[in-house]
Amino acid sequence: MSKDQAIGGAILAVCVIVAVGFVVLLVDPGLFKFNAFDVRLDAVLVLVSAAFIAILGIGAWIGYTMASTPPPKPIEEITAETETENKKQPT
Repeated sequence: MSKDQAIGGAILAVCVIVAVGFVVLLVDPGLFKFNAFDVRLDAVLVLVSAAFIAILGIGAWIGYTMASTPPPKPIEEITAETETENKKQPT
């Protein structure tokens, strides 16, 4: 097993454990001796906040990528270069 596979397996295991813990917390918060309503509300608020921040992060990454990437050459320029190269090559 390579290092990348081991890291991937660890990430998978952590995600599954957190997902199962989250579901158990929502279904039966009394299992952990917490106030059921507060725990459910906090769990949902944390999940929604994390999802919202993740979406904003993806949007910021897309914006940064678009802002930092130079524009492509116009099609006419690419076509002219291709035709010039084809004329230079002997057939």
